Amino acid sequence: MGYLELDMDLGSEAKAIQKEVRKFALGEMRPVGIQLDRLSDPADVIAKDSPLWSLIRNYRKLNLHMAGIPKAFGGMAEEMDPKIGPLVAHEMGYGDAGLAISFGAGSMPFTLAAMSPEPSVQQIARDYCEDAKGELIGCWAITEPQHGSDWVNATNPKFDDPKCGSEVTAVLKGDEYIINGQKAAWVSNGTIATHAALHVNLDPSKGMQGTGLAVIPLDLPGIRKGKPLDKIGQRALNQGEIFFDEVKIPKSHMLVPEPAVMHMVMRQILTGANTGMGQTFVGLAQAAFDEALKYAKERIQGGVPIFEHQNIKLRLFEMFIKVESARALSRRVSLYNAVNEAGSVHYAIASKILSTRTAYEVASDAIAVFGGNGLAREYGVEKMFRDARASMIEDGDNSVLAIGGADDLI
Repeated sequence: MGYLELDMDLGSEAKAIQKEVRKFALGEMRPVGIQLDRLSDPADVIAKDSPLWSLIRNYRKLNLHMAGIPKAFGGMAEEMDPKIGPLVAHEMGYGDAGLAISFGAGSMPFTLAAMSPEPSVQQIARDYCEDAKGELIGCWAITEPQHGSDWVNATNPKFDDPKCGSEVTAVLKGDEYIINGQKAAWVSNGTIATHAALHVNLDPSKGMQGTGLAVIPLDLPGIRKGKPLDKIGQRALNQGEIFFDEVKIPKSHMLVPEPAVMHMVMRQILTGANTGMGQTFVGLAQAAFDEALKYAKERIQGGVPIFEHQNIKLRLFEMFIKVESARALSRRVSLYNAVNEAGSVHYAIASKILSTRTAYEVASDAIAVFGGNGLAREYGVEKMFRDARASMIEDGDNSVLAIGGADDLI
């Protein structure tokens, strides 16, 4: 019988949206992702004639960029069945995981802006919801040259040593904050973003416990961007440095001005980010498995399709077990975190680790099923393998996340 949809509670709306997103993922995201991946210069990915821009516009036509923004600001957060989120993220990851992350990071500062009590900041969220041309793009500006996965430790009260404080500083002077420092080359959408969710150091004496969060436009005086990052995986995902030199922002744009409050906000951000990663990379794992299964039915060796060989059968079924296990956890975690305001950090981390590890292992097994062809760029599994490897580092290295998740258990 092949696949079964084991969730018997999916409504007709959820299934219809899933079908529409799958059409977009396979018909547009995957071919564009492959095209962008094969460009030798990452600057060409974001060039004016790049297919990236038409893809962004077509994504906006689905209105999915508004999913996390309340209706009062033009979004549709209240209208979304919580079961729809995992289906959408899965299909996006199925199409192209790097582009899925770009779309997710692209909405972050605008979703946060909607939470501000300040009308001027709320307007940023409204403008984003109305932007059908893809002219407003966000980024999550957190990683720094000397601070990457250790940002996870910003939720741990033990990390209050000034020596481990973040590098980008924000100093309040009158009604303005003065921002200085550098965000590293791993900022997703870093060189194309118009707005940033910017993590800053408000109190250097408190180490990672002294941080805050601002929502700012990136066309202000004193801001410049580095060149696009050249990397082996998720090459369709633009990433790059952002530099701040005496940048002035209104006091109202500091969304979280109190480090004590930032501790709770950071937990929410980690919960949301890891939940989303779990969903997305189940999609990539599914895609790699589907490619391997299809190839096993077509490839003839020994006079029969290789699926008839027992070693291939065993490998494929082990891949199937891994994908379905990761899918089950990611869906349960997503639903729980969607209907419980606080959510669960350690379950979200567990989902991210399991799904990204599964994607990596299943993509590796897919290459083995393809044999030598699995290494050829003509086939898609080698790209999926590279994209999956990147996922085990981004949004927190899996090992660092696991330590944080273990701490949260107790």
